[in-house]
Amino acid sequence: MDLDLRKLRYFVAVADRLHFGRAAEDLHIAQPVLSRQIRALEHDLGTPLLIRDSHGVALTDAGRQLLTDAGPLLASAHAVRRRVTAAAGGSRRLMVGFRAGITVTPAVQRFATRHPDVVVDMQRIESDDQAAMLLDGRIDIGYVRLPIDETGLRVTPLYTEPWVAVLPTGHRFAGKERITEADLAGEPLLWPPDPGTQPTKHPHPNAGYLVRGVDETLEHVAAGRGISFLARSAAVFYSHPEVSYVPVPDLAPDQVCLAVAAARTSSVVSDFLAAAHATAEITAECGNDEMWQLARDAAS
Repeated sequence: MDLDLRKLRYFVAVADRLHFGRAAEDLHIAQPVLSRQIRALEHDLGTPLLIRDSHGVALTDAGRQLLTDAGPLLASAHAVRRRVTAAAGGSRRLMVGFRAGITVTPAVQRFATRHPDVVVDMQRIESDDQAAMLLDGRIDIGYVRLPIDETGLRVTPLYTEPWVAVLPTGHRFAGKERITEADLAGEPLLWPPDPGTQPTKHPHPNAGYLVRGVDETLEHVAAGRGISFLARSAAVFYSHPEVSYVPVPDLAPDQVCLAVAAARTSSVVSDFLAAAHATAEITAECGNDEMWQLARDAAS
């Protein structure tokens, strides 16, 4: 039995809305057509996916499982379309995503010696979109930071690096050689879109500002709205006259990984992954002691 992707998209629309009328509006189709397509999908799979009664629409256990699996599957199909379109245009391109502070150049240069005909584009990504961009094909390979939803992905560790506290220059611990996270317990924390990306062990109240990316983090910290934590390499590349970086050695190190969509297989991707692993030590050097001291001096 082949799973019909159109019916699957229709099911996801209903499952997200839990309302046939609103889902039909989103899909720009008539509600009776949508209902027939969902019933046909249930027939194909041999099980009810939705419970329809006077109280509304709810997912069955099978429906919840299908909704979980549908996202990566639909994203993978979209990624195939992107790659086919690019190939039809005669271009050989590899899009590499990277988080702030991660140096991609050594791997790109090593890869280019073997594939001079492949153009490697690079794009910075954030914690809340790194998985989605891999699954839907906007990027082919990602230099990511944990945690990441690994559903539909192949994720391999690359290297680790320490964390630093991001403090306003007037903070009582600004300029210290090092502090513990316990020293900052109770300080308001600026939360990223995914709070799980912060490595904290002690309680921190939410500062009340949702920040996305290093630039926003630095501006809010400089304004005295809270503190944050960054991997040390990000602190090396980003300075702000009103922000101080202080090492926090007792925090478990940040893990940098390589990630690709599980369905993504090609010799070009494999060769880039090999180049990235071969140059991992060079990449990690972006946070070495000399560069770190320069960054601290610039931020103080």
